[in-house]
Amino acid sequence: MHFPRLPDWLIYAAIVLALLIAAIGRQERADAPPPPPPTVEVEGTALGPASPFDPAVVVEVASKTQAGAGTAFSVAASGVWVTARHVVEGCRQAAIVVAPGQGVVAKVSIDPAAETAVLTTDGGAPPLPLGLSASLRRGERAFHLGFPQGRPGEVSSRLIGRENLVVHGRGARTEPVLVWAETGRTDGLRGALGGLSGAPALDDQGRVVGVTIAEAPRRGRIYTTAPETTARTLAAGGRRLSTFPGAAISADNYGRVADDLRRTLRVAQVVCLTA
Repeated sequence: MHFPRLPDWLIYAAIVLALLIAAIGRQERADAPPPPPPTVEVEGTALGPASPFDPAVVVEVASKTQAGAGTAFSVAASGVWVTARHVVEGCRQAAIVVAPGQGVVAKVSIDPAAETAVLTTDGGAPPLPLGLSASLRRGERAFHLGFPQGRPGEVSSRLIGRENLVVHGRGARTEPVLVWAETGRTDGLRGALGGLSGAPALDDQGRVVGVTIAEAPRRGRIYTTAPETTARTLAAGGRRLSTFPGAAISADNYGRVADDLRRTLRVAQVVCLTA
């Protein structure tokens, strides 16, 4: 049997095609490998120091101050209180509420680099213990006790990590903050937590580890000042604050603890008057 002889041009074309295929097959593949899965923050791991590379949350602050109310807590029996900066910034007069319809005038001192303010009054309430140098771990609890929506109330949370608070508008700045996931609240408390700003964030030993400054209701997040920021604010005034043990606080008793702290005015409502 005889096969027909192929044309020379067809043979040459087949050889060229084979050479091209071989050359392409030898080309270096420089594609990056698929990215690793995101790092999972393990609950219980120590919280690292603040970093400019932490995620950011941005807030816009209006240029005009509005009358309102928040929460403050005592850090010295002589009459030294701490609250959130935006509660009292620009107030014509701030006051600590000591009874229905009664208040004590408070002098306001703003930390220009932080969402923290210090109030001073003539006389005060027993102070809360401070835990601003304690090491923190992801997943640990905090309890935010104050006056959400202008009424006595409290919220519990667990620590997620750090972020940077980026403020635009009045008092523009960037500062590290702690982020907490809400885990519970007072029965009957619904909606936003306005009025809880300035409340102490207490650890399970009843010590202050930050100041409650904001919330993200849709995400179920609560933001507090970083402990080192609050410590710096208090130290800047040259105040010598005593440290002492706190009382244990848990998800079972934090409502009763909050009621006691409000009754003794260690946690009090603060009002801002602008008119």
